[in-house]
Amino acid sequence: MIIGIGTDLCDIRRIEKTLKQFGDRFVHRLYSDYEQAKAARRANPASSFAQSFAAKEACSKALGTGFRDGVFWRDLVVKNLPSGKPYMEITGGALTRLNSLIPEGYEAKIDVSQTDEYPMAHAIVIISADLIPEKRDQ
Repeated sequence: MIIGIGTDLCDIRRIEKTLKQFGDRFVHRLYSDYEQAKAARRANPASSFAQSFAAKEACSKALGTGFRDGVFWRDLVVKNLPSGKPYMEITGGALTRLNSLIPEGYEAKIDVSQTDEYPMAHAIVIISADLIPEKRDQ
């Protein structure tokens, strides 16, 4: 069952300007070490930051709170499987919120899709609840 859907569009030029103006202060406030290292490997780090920004925004919308009620930017970390597929690692207040949305006997599943075509980056996040496997057999 679908619990929440969020989407966001981020202007990469806006991230470029913010990086020039605030630099590390901006980066450390919003992004994990993993996300920072991933962006540093890119020809245009702002593009990577913009995709993560959009995914974090989309996830906060899917949680139904935005960035309030204990949900913070660094609670949401965009990581990648070895295949390159993005996924969301959720901690802190965002995890508390996620757990409050999932019915007993179910587990959360979070699907993330990101793309960019300069000057825009886009992400969509779908949070769903799947029946825990041992509950399916009962």
